[in-house]
Amino acid sequence: MNSFDQLIAFERETQALGQIAGRLGWDQETMMPRGAASQRGEEMAAIEGVLHARRSDPRVAEWLETAAAPDEVGAAQLRNIRRAYERAVKVPGTLASRIARVTSEAQGKWAQARADEDVASFLPVLSEIVALKRQEGQALAGDGNLYDAMVEDYEQGTTADEIAKIFDAMRPELVALRARVLERPQPAGLTGHFDETKQMAMARKIAEAFGYDMNHGRLDKAVHPFSSGSGLDVRITTRTNAADPFNCLYSTIHEVGHAAYEQNIDRAYLLTALGSGVSMGVHESQSRIYENQLGRSRAFTGWLFAEMTEVFGDIGLPDANAFYAAVNCVQNGYIRTESDELQYNLHIMLRFDLERALMLGDLDVENLEAAWNDRFFADFGYQVDKPSNGCLQDVHWSVGLFGYFPTYALGNVYAGCLNEALRQQVPDLDAQLAIGDTTAATTWLRDNLQTFGGLRDPRATIAHATGQEPDHAPLMRYLDAKFSAIYAL
Repeated sequence: MNSFDQLIAFERETQALGQIAGRLGWDQETMMPRGAASQRGEEMAAIEGVLHARRSDPRVAEWLETAAAPDEVGAAQLRNIRRAYERAVKVPGTLASRIARVTSEAQGKWAQARADEDVASFLPVLSEIVALKRQEGQALAGDGNLYDAMVEDYEQGTTADEIAKIFDAMRPELVALRARVLERPQPAGLTGHFDETKQMAMARKIAEAFGYDMNHGRLDKAVHPFSSGSGLDVRITTRTNAADPFNCLYSTIHEVGHAAYEQNIDRAYLLTALGSGVSMGVHESQSRIYENQLGRSRAFTGWLFAEMTEVFGDIGLPDANAFYAAVNCVQNGYIRTESDELQYNLHIMLRFDLERALMLGDLDVENLEAAWNDRFFADFGYQVDKPSNGCLQDVHWSVGLFGYFPTYALGNVYAGCLNEALRQQVPDLDAQLAIGDTTAATTWLRDNLQTFGGLRDPRATIAHATGQEPDHAPLMRYLDAKFSAIYAL
């Protein structure tokens, strides 16, 4: 084989091992016995050591030096492998393994601290994670910005200053719209007991309605819903609450957006550097457009109202209009994952600013809870009542995902762009959604974005799909129009 073929064959094995590591993570969140956490930490550290050694193998540099790309796809393969290699060689293998071990064990400590409402018990391991991630960030950044190097892991080609500029433009508009909405009477909500077995059955039906292929996936429960895997094995999780079926159903739609992206990537890219979503921001654009612009639309909620009344009987709402208002209700709340579209980005902006300060040394870990509570009060106007509703609510920092949070809001920005383009090109979309048919929307997203995987960089991926450079204006137009109509502003 020539250098290019040898490199691609080596990369396939590395990608396959990465999938195994991902499966260990999936098992840890869904099936693993609680008492196995320490052993799983050793297992994760061992496989991360193997992966790091492969990603920084000197032969990769040799192949990259002499490999000739046969076409555009090959050039993209080389670009992505080179980027991963250049990052991998900057991080010592011992540090990569240490981070894998500590963060694997930290998940259990975070879960226990969250259950006990005990921030102090989590701070020692969080301090260790922050110190380790700072070491990693500095190794990656060199003379550059440490936090930018972390963002690069999730949204390549984007800096923290660029993100901050977008957020600073959006924040006052979001705060003002939120204030106007909360002055209006609140719509009625669901009432009754919603059998959790029936919720899961409906979640599976909805997942398939949005194009999720159960032959190459499965739906399970987890404390924190997530999607895992790519190609031929893409798994999702959700959670149930007998008093709140929306939590289950919309978490499922959200994760289906992630999973559909992975399932729909061109099979020719399977187990290659192009065979997964190009960035977390683009990934989040898929989960958010599935969940919000499609799943929470007036058209689709009309179909969902009929489905829910058939399964659960009287749900306390008289008609589809009342149901639509309930699905999109804006009200005070603490939890990011349960937040409405209007307030969600404010939750992300809070986390972005705090984690950036942690990484740059502007905020000490022991002061995190106070800083979180102060910022939350400033943005939302009421006090955090307990740690599980505050700085302990998310798993991300316990697993070392610094630089990840801002991609959630970038995903919303991208989804706003995609939604405008989709509706221009599929003018009868609402008529199809009204009968529970998402095919036109999911096919458009597959053909214009998902199938390309990592072929293009994030912003180019969105520009290719929409014909325009990403901008936050479409999202703000969408939010203003939607909530002005619902709340008669």
